[in-house]
Amino acid sequence: ADLVLHAPRRVMCPRSATADRMAAAPTLYCDQVDISLLVGRWVRSDSKYDNWEAYMEWYGMDEARAQEEVIEPQLHIVTEASREKMTMVHQLPWREGTQAEYTLYFDGKYHPICERLFKTSRSSWAANKRAEWMHKFDEKGLMTEQHLPVKGKPAILRYWRSLVSANEIMVNVHLFEVAEDGSEKEVIHTRRFFNRIPFKTKWVAAAAQFFSGMDVEENLKTCISWMDKAKSKGADLIVLPENSNRDRRYFVDGKPSKEKAHEMSETLDGPFVQGLRDTCRRLNLWACVGVDIKGPPPATAYIAQLLIRPDGEIEGVHKKHVLWDYEYTLFEPGEDLYQVFDTELGRLGMLVCADGIVPEAARCMALMGAQVLLNSLNSRGPDEMRVHIPLRALENGVWHVASNAVGNPNDDGLLWPWTGGSEICDPRGKRVVASEEHDDMVLGEVRPFEAESKACSWTDDLLAHRRPELYGAMTRHLDAVPCAKMYGPAPAELPFPGPEVVKVAMMQLSRVHTRKCTEWMARRQVSYAARRGAALGVLPELWCFARGEVAKDPEAAAAYAAGVLASMLEAARESRIHLCFSLVEKEGPKFFHTAYLVGPAGIVTKYRKAHLSAAERAWASPGDALAPVVQMQELGRVALMIGDEVWVPEVARCLAIEGVEIVLHPTDWDTAEAGEMAATERAGENRFHLVSVTRIDCPGKLGSQTTLAGEYMGGEPIPLMRYAQGVWARHNVEEQILVDLPRRQAHCKMMGDHLDVLRKRFPQLYGACILPTDQLFTWTNTTKKRPEDWRDEIVAARGTFGRKRKYSVLSPPEACIPICEINGKH
Repeated sequence: ADLVLHAPRRVMCPRSATADRMAAAPTLYCDQVDISLLVGRWVRSDSKYDNWEAYMEWYGMDEARAQEEVIEPQLHIVTEASREKMTMVHQLPWREGTQAEYTLYFDGKYHPICERLFKTSRSSWAANKRAEWMHKFDEKGLMTEQHLPVKGKPAILRYWRSLVSANEIMVNVHLFEVAEDGSEKEVIHTRRFFNRIPFKTKWVAAAAQFFSGMDVEENLKTCISWMDKAKSKGADLIVLPENSNRDRRYFVDGKPSKEKAHEMSETLDGPFVQGLRDTCRRLNLWACVGVDIKGPPPATAYIAQLLIRPDGEIEGVHKKHVLWDYEYTLFEPGEDLYQVFDTELGRLGMLVCADGIVPEAARCMALMGAQVLLNSLNSRGPDEMRVHIPLRALENGVWHVASNAVGNPNDDGLLWPWTGGSEICDPRGKRVVASEEHDDMVLGEVRPFEAESKACSWTDDLLAHRRPELYGAMTRHLDAVPCAKMYGPAPAELPFPGPEVVKVAMMQLSRVHTRKCTEWMARRQVSYAARRGAALGVLPELWCFARGEVAKDPEAAAAYAAGVLASMLEAARESRIHLCFSLVEKEGPKFFHTAYLVGPAGIVTKYRKAHLSAAERAWASPGDALAPVVQMQELGRVALMIGDEVWVPEVARCLAIEGVEIVLHPTDWDTAEAGEMAATERAGENRFHLVSVTRIDCPGKLGSQTTLAGEYMGGEPIPLMRYAQGVWARHNVEEQILVDLPRRQAHCKMMGDHLDVLRKRFPQLYGACILPTDQLFTWTNTTKKRPEDWRDEIVAARGTFGRKRKYSVLSPPEACIPICEINGKH
């Protein structure tokens, strides 16, 4: 649509000297155009600009940095505009996912630059020591002015925004040197352009699954075929599997060869990637595709994922961080900072297959504001579709679109099939799942801004529920943590003392008709466990209270709990056994939900729950630390966790980093997924034993569960390498299940010959995990507005002329700045 200029109103009145002066004055830009046209989502063109690199060089950037600046995404989402002011959300996704809301006042006065954005400055803002700018309308447009030194001399930067059409804004930038007498001399002029590309508040995602053979050209045809099918069914974005380019037969003389992997991998300007880009352009389709790409010669290759825009340009490249076992013999892991990508489809994050086996990748991107995760897989594991994919959506409150390879036509080597099961999960875990056996495609509607509601079964805001000040262990150096002694396969002699096997009793019960009967039943459970040879018994969360009893009268509950604690101490002493359970504890005016580990000699340790559910916040205060890992000759290295903390991946991760062997978990399953997904994942991703004992009347209608650490021995079936095994009790009956926990299993952190799930972490990338919640760059933290709050209906094509710098996977954007400091180094 063309811009409609509004002619000034004609008013018939006698002329005067004042009228003559007004007629001679220039007409302000705001009198010429409809300012409401500025409202909308504006995307800076990375291919339409004049002289930008030369302008950047005035701020000390070399050519490479200047060219990075050219393609760096920058978005202005103007939510309201008038003659007096304009409010916008400013997005700089390459700078830690930065986004900030601020208001510009068009009063010709200097105002502070938004601090959150100013901290990321590199060009004019970096030079602006006053951290101020001024805005006003003049005859040329909306003018912004900054005073700043450039090359050691005073200078003034002025730029004018004006509408080329209702779809496009032009920014005319002029830099002036200021002489001693105040005169100005223009030293450089450049232009940038912004295109209107409105949000799609709902759109269709597709996840296709197939097997890629050795013929790259044929594989490209397969990819294009699925892209055509997706578009014909209304898809806006399609995700394709990892290594869609070819099967990985990168062997020389029967041995894996990194040189061969490099030779056979793709380049970003090669025919395979170019074919994908051309197809996206032809179909006007977003695509996220797994492609093995070349690194520096002669022997470097990466497992990568490309995000390709509807105009065929590469929006981003993610290099897989956590490789699956054999992949370490062929590829190098990526070490780039996590990125999010601001698009009309929402804020997207990318991960590849084994990136999702561990919790940090999905978590960091969610903390950076990702609303949708795109996952390309090449997995033979049934745990992907059953645990990793839906859980990463659930525990982060995000959408997850995942595409896996399927089938296996090979008749030599590993004959296990790739398991398919591609799926689309919403932020609450609702799933649309594909076949596990044949080529298939699933489609589903994605509503990205639903990911901004972080309400879930265990709390009303899963990000605010976190305690980032307690997660410092996650950013400590790999060699500076207790679990460093546990990396790799289990040694013949374990580094920590303790028994060879710990025999644990899961004692499943909960409050019955009277308190006396409940306590009597518990004492019989303790005696029975001891006579069966158990060294440790675990009881459920708040097992001696009726549901709702504690919240109704925490004072009375604490008084009763003190007596129960004394009774359980007596039982432990009489039966010569250790017991773990949770009760209500009072200290001064505060009440705590506290887990205890007691033994024949008394209280061994206690833990005040640090992450309170919405219901618990009505009566309890949070503890100020995670549970300590205690070393015991009778049990080994043990720590406590309570109830729905199983949903918080940082809790279990920190305990694992502190070298825990067995986590004792009195619980009350809120959903079946808490046990079947979350508890299973916590043990598997950390390789420790997790003893979860639930109440009989739990809402999740699931029995107690001990999930085993497992020990990789080599040669076992693929599902048993990666899908944590367990022992279960029946739901809704009093049970006692005895489980043997070999301590050496927790000292094997291997999920194969090469993948160590704790050693292959990247602590230097996990700074987002320890940021205070109010400093996270989520949309909700930035603004309370939603796309439906403003009108933005005109759609424009992206910029199509000017030199487009090639996206280089070998030199990730320097705009990415680490957000944490480790050992004094960024």
